[in-house]
Amino acid sequence: MTRFLGVGTGGAAPRLAVLLAALFFSTGGAAVKAAELSPWQVASFRCAVAAPALFLLLRWWHPGSFRLPTRRGGGGGGLWAKLGAVAVCYALVMVCFVLANAWATAAVATFLQSTAPLYVLLAAPMLLGEKVRWQDLVVIALLAVGMVLFFSGLDAPMSTAPRPEAGRWAGAIAGIFWGLTVLGLRWVETGGRGGQSHAGASRLAVVLGCVVAAVITLPLALETGGWPTTGTDVAVVLYLGWVQIALPYLLLTWAVARLPALEVSLLLLIEPVLAPLWAWWLHGEIPSLRSLAGGAVILCATAGHGILSARRIKGAAGAA
Repeated sequence: MTRFLGVGTGGAAPRLAVLLAALFFSTGGAAVKAAELSPWQVASFRCAVAAPALFLLLRWWHPGSFRLPTRRGGGGGGLWAKLGAVAVCYALVMVCFVLANAWATAAVATFLQSTAPLYVLLAAPMLLGEKVRWQDLVVIALLAVGMVLFFSGLDAPMSTAPRPEAGRWAGAIAGIFWGLTVLGLRWVETGGRGGQSHAGASRLAVVLGCVVAAVITLPLALETGGWPTTGTDVAVVLYLGWVQIALPYLLLTWAVARLPALEVSLLLLIEPVLAPLWAWWLHGEIPSLRSLAGGAVILCATAGHGILSARRIKGAAGAA
């Protein structure tokens, strides 16, 4: 407690920033369900609102964020190709997140996206040259168990989750591409295996991802209903773009430079815990026991892996 209040590393302010970011992130599912728009409209318009807000906020908060090398300066061509790949992955996360919340319960959508560490552990050796340890194998097995619990039975449709089967698949796809996005953000920022690091590249990739998501879903958005017209729908779109995406990402970019990565990841675990509570409180949505059990396994596996990794890193540093 004393460390959280400021005696330890970073003080209370960055921890509060991470908690606020997780709080804002957690409201996404309930906000998506509050709109009378189609999922494609929500996915397109919220990213169209978020992209310029993110760009302006990040440029104001991190003035050098978007000063990246050009082809003439050397290394720019390869970097822009990487940025494009990461932007596409992040765009698919944004779209599938909305589809999962619109079609299934918020618990299913959030918990399945939380399986991203499974794909990070599987792909990290190839993309970043990181070794897989026995703790990683245990986490992979537990995350797989959590996913089996989600897919072992079919939830009954309800007003806030009319297509649970399609929503589960959308949530699983969001988890896959969120894992790839996390790897990609590290890839463009650090250069990967022996590559050149580019500070601020990850922020640009996120902004580009919002642009890509808005563009690829716009035809379906216009086909399924056009532009939002009611005050409620406009408010939901603005909230999702500014408060649920842009503001928490700005808070995170400030906090991660002041806190250990483990602490940030553990504080962010309140997002999948709060998301079903928001949906229950605002919409009366009650997830199945199977979904809650699968989510509990996923959260425990993720938290346990983070703690074990921190101990391993601390032990290696002490030995050195």
